Amino acid sequence: MNATLILRIVIILYTLIFAVYWIKDMIAHKDEFTGEKVIPLFIIGVITNFLDTLGIGSFATTQAGFKFTKSSPDETMPGTLNIGDAIPVVTEFVLFLTLIEMDTITLVALLAAATIGSYIGAGIVSKLPVKQIRIALGSALLILAVVMGCKLLEIGPFGASGTATGLTGAKLVIGVVVNFFLGALMTVGVGLYAPCMAMIGALGMNIQAAFPVMMGSCAFLMPACGIKFVKEGKYDRKASLLLTIGGIIGVLIAYFIVKSLPITILTWVVIVVMVYTAIVFFKDATKAA
Repeated sequence: MNATLILRIVIILYTLIFAVYWIKDMIAHKDEFTGEKVIPLFIIGVITNFLDTLGIGSFATTQAGFKFTKSSPDETMPGTLNIGDAIPVVTEFVLFLTLIEMDTITLVALLAAATIGSYIGAGIVSKLPVKQIRIALGSALLILAVVMGCKLLEIGPFGASGTATGLTGAKLVIGVVVNFFLGALMTVGVGLYAPCMAMIGALGMNIQAAFPVMMGSCAFLMPACGIKFVKEGKYDRKASLLLTIGGIIGVLIAYFIVKSLPITILTWVVIVVMVYTAIVFFKDATKAA
C-alpha cells in the first residue's frame, strides 16, 4: 500500500469522525436552522470553494461574503470558516494529492505541523472577545493581501520557484515551524494558501508542491480545530452546513469542469476585496465593547 493511498484512507476516516461529532451537535441545536439567508450562504459556499480549488483560497472571500450579505456574525466567523470549509477542502486534497510526486517525509511533517498548530490555536481563539477577533481578522486580511500581491508581482521570495519535491535538514525544520504557525493562524481566519505557496517557493521547492501541502494542511487541521470549535459552540451552525454543501459543489465544478483558468485577474480582485473587508472589520471593531 503506497503512501498516497494511506493518506487518502486516513483523511477520509479522520473526516468521518469529525463529521459525526459535528452532525450530533447540529442535531442537538436544530432549532437554529431557519430559512433566513439560506440562498446567500449556499452561493458563498459554491463561489469561495470554487476559488479555493484554483489556489486563491476561500477564507478572505467567505469573510467578505458574510460581511456583504450580513449572513453570519463576526464573533463566530473563525469557527464557522474552519468547520464549514473542512469537508470541501478534504475533497480538494483527495483530488489533488497526486498532482506531483512529493517526498513522503516532507509532506507528512508539514501536514502534522499545521494540524498541531491549529489545534492549539483553536482553544485560544474560541475564548477571544468579538473586538479582538475583528482586529485579528482585519490584520490577517491585510497581511495576506500584501503576500498575495507580492506573489503576483514576484517581489522577494514570494514569486520564486525551484524544482525540489522534498526538504531536508534546516529547510525541513523551517518548513515545519512555519507551517505550525500558519496552522495556528488559520483559527483566526488567516487563509493558509498564499503564505504556504510563498513558503514552498522560498524553500526552493516546485511550486506545484504547494497544492498537496496547502490543501493537505487544511484538510487535516480544519477537522481538528473544528472539533474544538464545536465543543466550544463558537460557530454558526446553519452557515457552516450551507458552506459545506455549496463548497463541495464549487470544488467539483472547479476540478472537473474548469480544469484550468487564468486566475491573475481573479486574484487581484480578491486582494481588493480583502483590503476592503479588512477596513470594514477595523471599523466594526471600534463599535464593539
